[in-house]
Amino acid sequence: MTPSSPPLAGSGRVPERGSGEPLDGAAGLAGTVALVTGASTGIGRALAEGLAARGAAVAGLARGEDRLRTAMDEVAAATGGRTLAVAADVTDRQAVDAAVARVTEQFGRVDLLVNNAGLVDAAEVPVWEADPDQWWDVVASHIRGAFLVTRAVVPGMLARGSGRVVSLASGMSVRGRAEYSAYCTAKTGLMRFTETLAAALEGSGVHAFDLSPGVVDTPMTRSMPVWQGYDEWTPPEQVVGFVAALAAGELDAWSGRLMRVGADEPDVLRGLTPGDGVRQLRLRPYGEDDPLGGTPVFGRRT
Repeated sequence: MTPSSPPLAGSGRVPERGSGEPLDGAAGLAGTVALVTGASTGIGRALAEGLAARGAAVAGLARGEDRLRTAMDEVAAATGGRTLAVAADVTDRQAVDAAVARVTEQFGRVDLLVNNAGLVDAAEVPVWEADPDQWWDVVASHIRGAFLVTRAVVPGMLARGSGRVVSLASGMSVRGRAEYSAYCTAKTGLMRFTETLAAALEGSGVHAFDLSPGVVDTPMTRSMPVWQGYDEWTPPEQVVGFVAALAAGELDAWSGRLMRVGADEPDVLRGLTPGDGVRQLRLRPYGEDDPLGGTPVFGRRT
C-alpha cells in the first residue's frame, strides 16, 4: 500500500528536545517525534493522543487510510499537536520503508517507535482447527511488522545515538493459551525479538522494551470471547503514562525486558537495576542439577 499524502499541523521539521525540559506535564515530550503503529484505534489511538498532549509530534501508521486520517485529525484538534497520517501495512516491506521515509521527511527523525499494530486469532479454537492463513497473518502482523518498522527506524536512531523502541507485549507473551495459539506465539516471539534487539543496541544510546498494557477496553479486546464479562480494565491513560516515561529515558536500565502496566510503576522501577535474565524469557530449571537450568553461552552457563 502506498503511504497517503498526510494531513500535517504546522510545517517544517521538529526541533530537537532540549535536555533541560521537564519530563512530565503537558510539555514533557516537547521536541520528541513518535511513530505509533496501529494508531487509528484502540491502544494505538490512545497513545497517539496522549503523546501529542505531552508535546510530541506524532506520526500514526495503520492500514485503513480514511480511519487513520480521521484519528490523526481528531488528535491534532484535541491536543493542538502536530500529527501525520501515513497509511501502510506493517507486513509490506516497501510500504513500511516508504512510510518511514515520509515521516522522516516531514518530522526530521523518529525518537520513539511504538510497535502496537497486530491481529488476534479469529476464533477460540485449538491450533489444528485454526485457519492456516489467518493463523500466519496474526504471527506476521506482530513479528514481521515489528521487524520491518524497527529495521526502517533504528538506523536513524543509531546515527543520532538516541532513541527508544517500545513493543506492546501481553500476558500471553509468557503464558500460552490453547485457544489463542497464534497470538501467544507472536507475542512470545516479539519478546525474544526485543531482547536480541536490545543486546545489539547495547552502548549505542538506543534502547528497546516490551510493555504489557494489561487488559485495555478496545475493539480488539471486546472481540475476544475470553474477555466477555470482564470489567477490570486497565485505563488507557496508564499505558500512555508508562510509554511517556520510557520515551523520556526514565527506564533505560530496563532495556530488553518486559514491564506490565498496573503491576509495575515507573517510579518504583526507576530505583531498581535488573539483574541478568530478569523479566526475560528463560527456562525454569527442575532443580539445582538441571543441565538446562542456566543459559548456555559459548560453552558456559550464566
